[in-house]
Amino acid sequence: MSLVAFDGDDTLWHNEPLFWATQDRFKHLLEPYCPPEHLAERLYRTEIANLALFGYGIKGFALSMIETAIEVSGGQVPTSVIAELIERAKHMLAHPVHLLDGVADAVAAVKQAGHKIIVVTKGDLLDQEAKLARSGLADLFDAVEVVSEKDEALYRRLFAQHGKGEGPCVMVGNSVRSDILPVLAAGAWAVHIPYAGPVWAHEAAEPPLDHPRYVRLDSMATLPDWLADM
Repeated sequence: MSLVAFDGDDTLWHNEPLFWATQDRFKHLLEPYCPPEHLAERLYRTEIANLALFGYGIKGFALSMIETAIEVSGGQVPTSVIAELIERAKHMLAHPVHLLDGVADAVAAVKQAGHKIIVVTKGDLLDQEAKLARSGLADLFDAVEVVSEKDEALYRRLFAQHGKGEGPCVMVGNSVRSDILPVLAAGAWAVHIPYAGPVWAHEAAEPPLDHPRYVRLDSMATLPDWLADM
């Protein structure tokens, strides 16, 4: 029996497309004040600067959009634009959860095989708990950890806490920066299931293809068989 930890956003359920759609609308709304290609860079810089205060998630993203809108417009952005950004953030927070293909059956199969399974995900606590509840998967997991950052120290602590007496510890996720590199540094196995679409620049990193504990799978559906053969 192993401890198997799963990332949430874009590993268990779709998340990034909500940000893409909202950012496309943001570019359109702010086009009178800033070219779209420059606006994307300004928003990214604002998001990164705000991470230490707002953390990851929709609420921080919305506040960063509003701050960027005020800055690029010299304070002239209409209140109607600010109001729409707030409404779009509310829509994102209340959006239905759509699982990735094969996730429901794969997670159930891993659980039925006797592994201890947990969720380790970054973001806002209320939002992440709500998404897990709406996903229909919550009852399968032995524990849920919503964290502000994923690094080697965090994984060592969680693997020691939840993996006592277990076999190998495994982390399954889509982000090389957050779900792969620090997991390998912590001495565990890292299963990389890339998300089909652009990766947020902050999460981009090169996968360690030659590492003996790095595994890349094309879909979650193949995870149970890989664990059985491990």
